[in-house]
Amino acid sequence: MNPSPAMASLLAPERLTAFVLGAGRVLFVLLLVLVGVTLALKAGRLLIARALRPPEGKKYPLDPRRAQTLQALLNSILRYSLYFVGALVVLDALGVPTTSVVASAGLVGLAVGFGAQNLVRDVITGFFILFEDQYGIGEYVGVAGVEGIIEDIGLRTTRLRDFNGDLHIIPNGQINLVTNKSRGSRRALVEVGVAYESDLRRVQEILEGISREIAAAMPEIVEGPTVLGVTALGESQVTFQVLARTEPMAEWKVEREMRRRFKLGLDAAGIEIPYPHRVVVLEGKQEGGLRPAR
Repeated sequence: MNPSPAMASLLAPERLTAFVLGAGRVLFVLLLVLVGVTLALKAGRLLIARALRPPEGKKYPLDPRRAQTLQALLNSILRYSLYFVGALVVLDALGVPTTSVVASAGLVGLAVGFGAQNLVRDVITGFFILFEDQYGIGEYVGVAGVEGIIEDIGLRTTRLRDFNGDLHIIPNGQINLVTNKSRGSRRALVEVGVAYESDLRRVQEILEGISREIAAAMPEIVEGPTVLGVTALGESQVTFQVLARTEPMAEWKVEREMRRRFKLGLDAAGIEIPYPHRVVVLEGKQEGGLRPAR
């Protein structure tokens, strides 16, 4: 059976040759774009890192934390830009007129009106987060209902890891309230309970002496510890409060050390720290043992 004229035209040697050459050209351009984008991305990241790195013996032109945040955002912008340029090159190799693609950018505005508002809002909010220095990489913050350490600030999202190890990826547009717990000093507050029979003046002196030792031993403390005195009268104890100001993220460490030293110091002085006691009363005796209370 002879092929139809249309099939014969498609199978003509010159058409097959043109198809193979065209496909090979597209594959070559695609491979070239992949290699080029990868190399350009690595080179761009290196240049950004060097531009934000201080010369030897000199200080950062920016705060190190903010420089790290700016580096992450610039890397994100570089990545998206290279992907866009690479896509245009591939489209051109496929025969799509890229000039019309760029000229039709007005359609992007229409798309924004119908569904890309969140994307634009995320990007704009990301710029304001950086411009206003609301938080930076490595800081402990609370955003969008979660708390943790900032690991990355991108053009569209913020990555935060909480103390359970969970990684939260939060669109920047959802960040309305930021609680930054890494700016300024932090409060370390410890309550110490002693028995009502204790000599309160002596307890105060012991706590003040231990507080001075803690202040000398812990450089994380920026103020105090200060014994505030008796702050509560409970059912079975008199409560003292001791307050210190610490560097960011050091308040828990300082509180643990304060509790440990106060416990050891009060024990050594023979001062009782009340705690609940449970007494079990057994009635009479049965053959072979005690009879439990009813």
